[in-house]
Amino acid sequence: MRAALWLTGLFSLAVAGAWLADHNEGVVAVFVHPYRIDLSLNLFVLVLVLVLVLLLLAQQAVSAMLSLPREARRWRLQQKERAAHAALLDAYAQLMAGRYLRARKSAELVLAREDALRGAAEHPLAHAVALRTMAHVLAAEAAHALQDKALRDQHLQQAEQEAAQTTGVEKQALTEGLALRAARWCLDDRDAQGSLAQLAQLPGAVARRTVAMRIQLKATRLAGQTARALDTALLLTKHRAFSPLAAHSLVRSLVMELIARTHDERALEKLWQGLPLAQRVQTEIAAQAATRWLELGGEPAQARAWLLPVWESLLAASTGRTINDMHRLVKVLEQTLKDVPSADARAWLARIEAAQQSRPNDAHLQYLAGMVCLRHQLWGKAQNLLAQSVKGLPDAGLQRHAWAALAELAEQRQDEAAALQAWKQAARLE
Repeated sequence: MRAALWLTGLFSLAVAGAWLADHNEGVVAVFVHPYRIDLSLNLFVLVLVLVLVLLLLAQQAVSAMLSLPREARRWRLQQKERAAHAALLDAYAQLMAGRYLRARKSAELVLAREDALRGAAEHPLAHAVALRTMAHVLAAEAAHALQDKALRDQHLQQAEQEAAQTTGVEKQALTEGLALRAARWCLDDRDAQGSLAQLAQLPGAVARRTVAMRIQLKATRLAGQTARALDTALLLTKHRAFSPLAAHSLVRSLVMELIARTHDERALEKLWQGLPLAQRVQTEIAAQAATRWLELGGEPAQARAWLLPVWESLLAASTGRTINDMHRLVKVLEQTLKDVPSADARAWLARIEAAQQSRPNDAHLQYLAGMVCLRHQLWGKAQNLLAQSVKGLPDAGLQRHAWAALAELAEQRQDEAAALQAWKQAARLE
């Protein structure tokens, strides 16, 4: 539609111009002493237009001729700028390819070309500071890969000086990036305190970024700050920085390490109360905490209270319950159930017997119920349950304990043959 309107307008102008030229009878008289020149108005207008066009073309030609030196200088500066950018890209490519010496030389070439460009140009590049900063960072990265710490620190210091010359968002981005890169370099050097010191210089919002928290997690683990590492790991898990399986394994290992490093009952209880419920119902963590509590001289009743949710969850779970989980739980429960006169001893006896009766073929429950009955002096039940459990227990340690208990029961019955046979079985497992 627009093209049709343009064509219609052009045809209209052409028709109007032809009509005016045909019906224009005006005459222009030009007096040049002693002559008089008469021209038609149409010819005069045409000559005038041609003269104006020639003057315009002449002006443009003169202007282009006079601007040749300036254009040549601008072209040379543009070539130098492109050469600097090409060297920067080459430094990146060589660094990714693992050619660190070539990468460092290319980064130094960027600095040399930028210096030459700055000396030749009347106005410096708008991104000159960022260009020099990135060149220093690439040179420092290559020096770090080559284990040249002195050169790395020199380029890092120069990059910080360059970044300090900028303002606004560019300065913030460069400064934060340099601090994060320096923290990672310190971590590669096994300098956990130096890495944490670099991270401490960052603002709070930057320190909560995923990349910063990843570095902080590694640094705190290297420095032995397990509690801080656990807090960082929980934040990273909340931000979905790891896969669910990796996050579960990482948090579990940190919690177990923190429990193992606890040397006081009060500290261990405070740690346990501060753990999320999802961590307290894990078999490995609960077993580790209960075992450590007993090693520190804590009351077995408290350990059993910690193990009770795990016991209930394992018995209620129809799937996901592994043999290792039952082995850990049974082993630590056996250690906590040695105080027969305690207030909850009868309750645990009833709880274990009910679980064993609901799953009569479970060797772990048979063993646990037999050992508890033995401590409650229920000799007949203990004899039957332990005799059944030794046939299906997958763990040699539990089998040895069961045979030893059977040997003690046989000695109480004064059945020397059965006792000797049980001791032989325990010795074979030893």
